Amino acid sequence: MKVRSCLRLLAPSVWSVHRSVGSQTRWLHKTRPPPAIPQPRPFVPDVQTFLTLIGRGLNKHASKFPSWESLFSLTSPQLKEVGIEPPRNRRYLLQWMQRYREGAVGPGGDFEFVKDGEAILKVATPPASVVSDAKYVVNVPHGDEGSIESADALPRPNGYTVRGLNAISGPFATPLPEKAGVIVKVTEGMWEHRRGRKIDGGERRRAEVRFKKRSAERRAEREAEALAHM
Repeated sequence: MKVRSCLRLLAPSVWSVHRSVGSQTRWLHKTRPPPAIPQPRPFVPDVQTFLTLIGRGLNKHASKFPSWESLFSLTSPQLKEVGIEPPRNRRYLLQWMQRYREGAVGPGGDFEFVKDGEAILKVATPPASVVSDAKYVVNVPHGDEGSIESADALPRPNGYTVRGLNAISGPFATPLPEKAGVIVKVTEGMWEHRRGRKIDGGERRRAEVRFKKRSAERRAEREAEALAHM
């Protein structure tokens, strides 16, 4: 009886501690700072383009996000509410949103001169004051048809290099007529991370599936030997 009385006395205090911890947890959740909203880029000016670049058919959901800010301010539960399914698509989208915030973008993410989803790249050579014949690729404004001047002031995009005399090599680069450079267009899945292909049922069932395969092969071998000796 004395033990039960002690438990009754302790129970309210334990319950109050539990409620206090729970309320503190909810308070921390409410005071968590909202995710940062990154700035659009010339090659990624809007939600439609961003979802097109990262692929996996996510651009079909573009109409669910009325603005750039509305996309980058959503959490996983909120993405579920607007209908981003299955869960792996939400995880993939959130991963790319975080990568974009950190500046880890794909081909074209560092272009500065873009018009209607297209960027022009040309080959530039160092100025006469520099003792070097090394050529490099620059992103030029649209309409620049003459020789490239003040190339040092033009952006040098990552992932694009000069091959041979004047050929440009890089992701999704399409040569322009008369070797006037290349054009890079926004394309579905340019930044997509391809999903791995499951082999023998994936990691969880791989051992079981392979064991059954070996068993079936041994059984077939025994049957073939038995038929050969008949």
